[in-house]
Amino acid sequence: MPQSISCITDTFIAVGANLPRESGETAAMTCLWAVGELARIPGLSVVGVSAWYESAPVPPSGQPPYVNGVVRMAGDVDPAWLLEQLHAIEAAAGRRRTVANAARPLDLDIISMGGLVRVAPDPILPHPRATRRAFVLLPLRDVMPDWCDPVTGQGIDAFLPGVAGQQIRRMAEAEGASGPA
Repeated sequence: MPQSISCITDTFIAVGANLPRESGETAAMTCLWAVGELARIPGLSVVGVSAWYESAPVPPSGQPPYVNGVVRMAGDVDPAWLLEQLHAIEAAAGRRRTVANAARPLDLDIISMGGLVRVAPDPILPHPRATRRAFVLLPLRDVMPDWCDPVTGQGIDAFLPGVAGQQIRRMAEAEGASGPA
């Protein structure tokens, strides 16, 4: 496992899905499966999982709604290596990267890694659209209420008015979103 950055203590991964897997698991079941796969990444450990949310696609489209959450992880790994691990998990879930913003059985994004600011190469950190997405901000607040954007220094509450019009709701455990919350 390559390592090039030291002292990264908190890594936040957005988890989302809006299609069932080929094996039949619902989007919610796939998200729970993904948490287990994230826990297997060497050098990182899961320290928190948000509640699960159902949200409309952004940008709006005719796609089914998404199931979204955020996983808080601790450890010290290279961002590019971590992105490769996330892509491998997505591929194992049946994701094929063919069209931007297409419906998918799994989407994993690095939201932030400690206070790291990185503009190139991939991944760009913090995620450039994280603060404009309710489906990231609300679950992120569940696992790290005092998270601050490393670029602006602003906390989650500063960004919430900008996402107030986005459709999102917290899911109940009976909807298949049970698991760590």
